[in-house]
Amino acid sequence: MHLINILLVDDHILFAKSLSVALDEYNEIEHFYSTQDIASLDTIVCDKNIDIVLMDINLGNLSDTDGLEIASNLLKLNPAVKIIVLTGYDLPVYRHEAKKIGISGFLNKNISPDDLISSLIHVYHGKTCFPSESNEIIIEDLTSMEKKILQLISSGKKRKCVADELYISERTLSNHLQHIFEKLEVSSVVEAITKAIQLGYISPIRKTF
Repeated sequence: MHLINILLVDDHILFAKSLSVALDEYNEIEHFYSTQDIASLDTIVCDKNIDIVLMDINLGNLSDTDGLEIASNLLKLNPAVKIIVLTGYDLPVYRHEAKKIGISGFLNKNISPDDLISSLIHVYHGKTCFPSESNEIIIEDLTSMEKKILQLISSGKKRKCVADELYISERTLSNHLQHIFEKLEVSSVVEAITKAIQLGYISPIRKTF
């Protein structure tokens, strides 16, 4: 049995230490490392012969970008490494984006150690581990402009201000909103914002989809 080398990328030192202790009793793990050094991530992966990177989405002050973008860049530099998102931000839009960029799995931080080990072994052998989507809302992707409009309106800006900031007419803005309503299957701005929050298009963390 080949043992697995794991690297955790997370801004919470206490979580990293707790996970290290939790995984220490499992024979399947050869080495568990954690880092907050985003700039040297590819070097660490190569030097430590990392098999799987566990990546949080919200990395706080460690980076100006989120974990999904960092994971995407890491895969471009090192296509052989497998990445699993391990996060508390378990939202459909993030899971969808993770699949698009080639991430191998998406797990919630409340997962049990036994289930985490099972997922790690699963991914190590070339499979993927994502939550079941049988009860998940499937929606058409919002465009970058549509996401920006929702973010601006959710911040309390009036339609005229949003149109001016995006250098579009109010009529064009209305057309965009109508498309948003159709995609999210809602009939008002309030409903659109509510659903966008539920799906992860509007959240407390920085997104650059």
